[in-house]
Amino acid sequence: MSKQQATRRQMLTTSSGVLSLAALSSMGVFADEKDQSVQHFTPKAKSVIYLFMSGGPSHVDTFDPKPVLTRLSGQPIPESYIKDIHFAMIPSSIGQPKLQGSPFKFNSYGESGIAVSELFPHLATQVDKLAVLRSVHSRVFNHDPAVNFLNTGDSRVGRPTMGSWISYGLGNLTEEMPAYIVMTSGVKRQPLLTSYWSSGFLPTNHQGVELRNTGSPILFLKNPDWVFREDRQRQLNLMRWMNEKRFQETGDPEIRARMKQYELAFRMQAETPRLMNLKSETAATLEQYGVEEKKPSFARNCLLARRMVESGVRYVQLYDMGWDSHDGLRSQHSRQCTAVDQPIAALLQDLEQRGMLDETLVIWGGEFGRTPVIQGSGENWGRDHHPHGFTMWMAGGGIKGGTVYGSTDEFGFHAQDSKIAVHDIHATVLQTLGVDHTKLTYRHQGRDFRLTDVGGKVIDEIIL
Repeated sequence: MSKQQATRRQMLTTSSGVLSLAALSSMGVFADEKDQSVQHFTPKAKSVIYLFMSGGPSHVDTFDPKPVLTRLSGQPIPESYIKDIHFAMIPSSIGQPKLQGSPFKFNSYGESGIAVSELFPHLATQVDKLAVLRSVHSRVFNHDPAVNFLNTGDSRVGRPTMGSWISYGLGNLTEEMPAYIVMTSGVKRQPLLTSYWSSGFLPTNHQGVELRNTGSPILFLKNPDWVFREDRQRQLNLMRWMNEKRFQETGDPEIRARMKQYELAFRMQAETPRLMNLKSETAATLEQYGVEEKKPSFARNCLLARRMVESGVRYVQLYDMGWDSHDGLRSQHSRQCTAVDQPIAALLQDLEQRGMLDETLVIWGGEFGRTPVIQGSGENWGRDHHPHGFTMWMAGGGIKGGTVYGSTDEFGFHAQDSKIAVHDIHATVLQTLGVDHTKLTYRHQGRDFRLTDVGGKVIDEIIL
């Protein structure tokens, strides 16, 4: 028998024809490709749930009340506010667009007295858990590049998303599920592109895994009825052995990244159906979130997000579509807020009741806000894209609840005090996870890249 034949026979016949994963590990095939933890100090959070309102919610109608804007509604905005400003959809030919106050009432809530719009009656009861960031600003005013910017720190496609950076730097808390999961809901007024959860130039095992709302959560994950799990195990072992041989020849990290994905898919076959099945949840919990049986919704995704982080998933991002309100803002924002208000409040309450909120960072926001000036006319008016000053909030995970940081001007047009750049958001998120944003790097094409590029400062004022 040749040496080659002996090696192959050993590989195929170990453990009665199936080479176990433990056996592969003992042979050194699983030489640790796990990314090293780069935690630089004690983390305040272990996991992140990012509630992304895709399309851009209006800050002046939700979390940033502007009495002056309401009082002067209908008057032209002073020219000084729009000097050198380019709107996405409002034509320059109209001259000075008119101010448009919010049709929604604001009230103060909680011990903190933070003002919240009547659009969020449930979330208003949780306001003492929130750090409301009213001075976020971006340089990008179109959807696709703006979403990329919020996710990757760059408006161009091709950079790793924040979830991918976190997966790369910290790894996962479970071996049965991906570190980074994405779920979607809402009205598809703007498309969601897979680049929004791409790993970019990082190894592909760090990309976000999208779970579907209907049918099989992940296509092609379930074995055909005539294929047994033992057969898949045997195939996986053979592929692992062959790819490891190839890796030793080429040193290509994508070979091992791909094998990690195969192995994860194998483990997910057992774990994913359990996590997606809500039968173990009480009727009271389903009612708390507003989940309707077998109906895809943002509410269902919020409950699933809690289950994911409870099971050890590091980063869950929920996209809710339909916030792009160039017209019909009153009806559209009313519909969108009704769909997300109760579930978000329930998520915060549920995490707290389970002792998970202190270690789970919850983020809310869109790619930008909406203009304080009107777009269109009549009853069907709307608001244009607005990156110059808008609101996001954070809760849990070491964040000081019941706080407001930063402000916009009297119209809500420009970030004014304690301005927050997008890279500051990223730096702060990494800080709560115990990561120094300047030290989480990956060398690509001859230079060290990081999520915060060459900027970013931690918003220390909102961290406990």
